[in-house]
Amino acid sequence: MQQDSDNALTGWRAKAHEIIFESDTPLGKAFDIVLILAIIMSIAVVMMESVQDIREEYGPALIAAEWTFTILFTLEYLLRLLCVQRPGSYARSFYGVIDLFSVIPTYVSVMVPGTQALLVIRTVRILRVFRVLKLANYVSESEVLMRALYASRRKIQVFVCAVIMMVVIFGALMYLIEGPENGFTSIPRGVYWAIVTMTTVGYGDIAPNTSLGQSISAFIMILGYGIIAVPTGIVTAQLSRSGDNVSGQACPGCGGQGHMSDAVFCRFCGVKI
Repeated sequence: MQQDSDNALTGWRAKAHEIIFESDTPLGKAFDIVLILAIIMSIAVVMMESVQDIREEYGPALIAAEWTFTILFTLEYLLRLLCVQRPGSYARSFYGVIDLFSVIPTYVSVMVPGTQALLVIRTVRILRVFRVLKLANYVSESEVLMRALYASRRKIQVFVCAVIMMVVIFGALMYLIEGPENGFTSIPRGVYWAIVTMTTVGYGDIAPNTSLGQSISAFIMILGYGIIAVPTGIVTAQLSRSGDNVSGQACPGCGGQGHMSDAVFCRFCGVKI
């Protein structure tokens, strides 16, 4: 911990960290708002470039705009690496990976045309809006939800396995009952029908014609409503046990967020908050 103290951010790095990673200050909030607007505009450019008529008329302008946004986002990514104590920790974090992947496609498109369409991954960066609103209970509530989902993962895995077994059994059963003459040409086709029916989507591209098949179909539809409620109940039960207070403080070491309000050290890299 002594080394972390010696490497504490000072001067322009401390100021840059406050602006780029924190949104409790007017400058920090303004930075995040400008960044979100830039992300939205860059996504709009990529979407317009995919429309042939617009691309033919405004192609050079769209390419210039895309390169402008890419250079700005590259500079922003480099600044984020420079104003944290542990750049590697930030680079491996969720936002660090997204920030990197949001600029790579433009550079790759120089060698592999067409990959710039992958830039729509920038949409994920709009999640930074939660940092702009972090007075708020938005960050703390999202942290509670993520912890509840993680704590429920084994129960959800068992539930998903049970659903998979049911759709395979019902799919095979409908293949035997209805047969190819009614559209159930294979067991995978029957499994597809079972999934569509159990989730109450009901595309209608394949339907049972026999009385027995229709009876099973009605049973699966009713069962589907109950199945939909199961994961909701699992997560809700876990949420009721998660009442921890999460602060919006960003770590000066790795930029990580989601710490408890009484935390002294970062739960990701150990740097003093």
